[in-house]
Amino acid sequence: MSHTFVLMHGAWHGGWGWNPIAAHLRAAGHTVALQPTAPGLGDDDPRGVGLSDVVDHLVGVVERADLRDVVLVGHSWGGMVLTEAAPRLRDRLARLVYFSAFVPEAGESLYDLVPGDYQGLFGQLSAASDDNTVSMPLEVWQGAFMQDASAEEQVLAHSLMKPHPYATFTDAVTTGPGDLGVPTSYVISPDDVALPPGEFAWAPRFPNRLPDTRLVETVGSHESLFTAPAAIAEALVRAAD
Repeated sequence: MSHTFVLMHGAWHGGWGWNPIAAHLRAAGHTVALQPTAPGLGDDDPRGVGLSDVVDHLVGVVERADLRDVVLVGHSWGGMVLTEAAPRLRDRLARLVYFSAFVPEAGESLYDLVPGDYQGLFGQLSAASDDNTVSMPLEVWQGAFMQDASAEEQVLAHSLMKPHPYATFTDAVTTGPGDLGVPTSYVISPDDVALPPGEFAWAPRFPNRLPDTRLVETVGSHESLFTAPAAIAEALVRAAD
């Protein structure tokens, strides 16, 4: 069975980050219709960009393309966008796939869902910036996000990351898992330690918030879209079937 995918990236990334996975999906006979880049993470000004701007952008590009039976995938922070956008796109969606992604309850922000050390770090970095953005520290990237790559690969990928609009971390969603109205899947690797093991780990915390979700286990770090794209593409297809 072939699927039509729309791929929503995580923090600091752009739609380009999906290119390795998209190539594998297309080679397997699937359609990757859209890989949108969120406002503030392209060549535009990130100042003043909030979560609602990102959600409006995603909804708008899907509606303008008049897509139907879409498998909408969100990586990491992209899960915040999925959760808020899904009720508005419900009639166009076949399934939501959260890929190592946040699943907020109504009234929660990403800031509410990360450990205190991340909260403090993000606040300090945004305050030190001149445009209320958060830049990913290289040492955090290497140790927690892309630990399964060589130093050279880590530095190269990190150099492509954009400062992220802080308000999209602190803005709360208005909808939650009970409002989605769409079948869901959750894709996770046991080796993803971008959120530390224990209380704040991706699983089982976030999959358990999704009613009757399909859990798909895969491999790789949080940045496995770069380090294991074939495996992630295969996992997304299993999640979509």
